[in-house]
Amino acid sequence: MQFSEHAPTGPEVVQYERAGVWVVVAKGDYDPNSIAPIEEALETAAEKRERVVVDAAGLTFADSTFLNLLLRIHQRTSLGIAAPAPQLRRILELTGADEVLDVRDTVEDAVR
Repeated sequence: MQFSEHAPTGPEVVQYERAGVWVVVAKGDYDPNSIAPIEEALETAAEKRERVVVDAAGLTFADSTFLNLLLRIHQRTSLGIAAPAPQLRRILELTGADEVLDVRDTVEDAVR
């Protein structure tokens, strides 16, 4: 059995407006026990904004809970995923969600 040296990082959510688009920055680990802060931020943004971008560059872990959240928000508003960390990009590719979601390499590309 191999153990990871990765220590869990508590979630952090930062939000700001850029070029008329609401950006939600996801940092840290997201699983069923830690999804609440970003879920609240994205749910609120989806109610109030036509376009929301998740800046996922600082995301260190995400499971199906996070993927499910992205797909739910995508059904309610135009959602972009910017700079997904390799682990998230892999989940998006394996599930085919990268074909449904607007995945971009940078926040600048995602807000255009």
